[in-house]
Amino acid sequence: MKKFSTAAALLVFASVFLPLASHAASSDDASVSPGAARCAFLENAPDQHTVVPGDTLWGISGKFLQHPWCWPQVWGLNREQISNPHWIYPGQIVYFDRVAGRLRLGRPTGSSSTQVNNQADEMNPLSGRRLEPQLRTQNLYSNAITSISTNAIEPFLSQPLIVNENELNDTPRIMATQEGRVAVGKGDRAYVRGDLKGGTSFQVFRPGAPLRDPGTNKIIGYEAVYLGTTKLTRAARSDDEANTFTVVSAKEEMGVGDRLLPVPPRPLINYMPHPPAQQTDARIVAIYEGVSNAGQNQIVSINRGRKDGVDIGTVLELYRFGPIVQDPTDHKKAVKLPDEQYGALFVFRVFENISYGLIMEVRDSVQVGDVARSPE
Repeated sequence: MKKFSTAAALLVFASVFLPLASHAASSDDASVSPGAARCAFLENAPDQHTVVPGDTLWGISGKFLQHPWCWPQVWGLNREQISNPHWIYPGQIVYFDRVAGRLRLGRPTGSSSTQVNNQADEMNPLSGRRLEPQLRTQNLYSNAITSISTNAIEPFLSQPLIVNENELNDTPRIMATQEGRVAVGKGDRAYVRGDLKGGTSFQVFRPGAPLRDPGTNKIIGYEAVYLGTTKLTRAARSDDEANTFTVVSAKEEMGVGDRLLPVPPRPLINYMPHPPAQQTDARIVAIYEGVSNAGQNQIVSINRGRKDGVDIGTVLELYRFGPIVQDPTDHKKAVKLPDEQYGALFVFRVFENISYGLIMEVRDSVQVGDVARSPE
């Protein structure tokens, strides 16, 4: 895989919060609900934690829980009860209610402003207030903590692009470059033919190598290589004239034959962690930058996607196949050792057959072909 440049956007959006459902757990049961035995608190969990800038919900939950991805359950939330992750702010205090087996949220500290406290309550599904739909901008959320660290996944929210074999064939294409150069970079001109459909800002891609399923060796998609962005500076005035574009940013040099796609909108996404809806057994297809091993906070792709029931926020556990060894106590009989679970994977972008995931909590290096399956 290639490394990709970052992109950012501020979008106005509406968020609707529904009242928080109340649940309780007995004091002698660390799990938060029947059948959720994996969602257990740490024996040495603190009584409270003050939220600071740079915290994430995953990280805060890791201070209290054996499995941080369980945080929606210990807050008593479900995926329908919160549509936006921006509801916890630096200065607030997370309390461990040991009797109820829940985490609770206190008001922001160090603020005498009633308006600030009221606004925090309006946006906080744990405040107990009935909330009405509110039109907000991301600026109001600039201090809110996120579910997971967005730094590692930022480039992957719009790049790279997983496509079918011929999906880019009918898209606008670079047919000539400034002064006939082999390649162009930032500030250079490129001449484009094809239907722009009224667009003026485009990302540039080059068809990449096929991605193969580690289990079947069949091609399951192509990763289009992200090259940069361009902007229309002069539209064609006749059917036999080219459009003139200027290269705005260049991750790699662009040339004749490279393809243009409109810059996609960047919605604010709620990364609510949850197990997959159905039993999932995936394999690691490739690792970010094409390296052979990956570690904490790196990106991998897996051979399961939308058609397999994987969606944004799906959490999978990482396993390495147990080797087959000879049993010296039984005439050197071949015996398979158990698969070893060594980490977690958090899915944040989903295509039809392939998904991208952020590596979390690993105790070993991740390798192509490793297993990613539903939490037990």
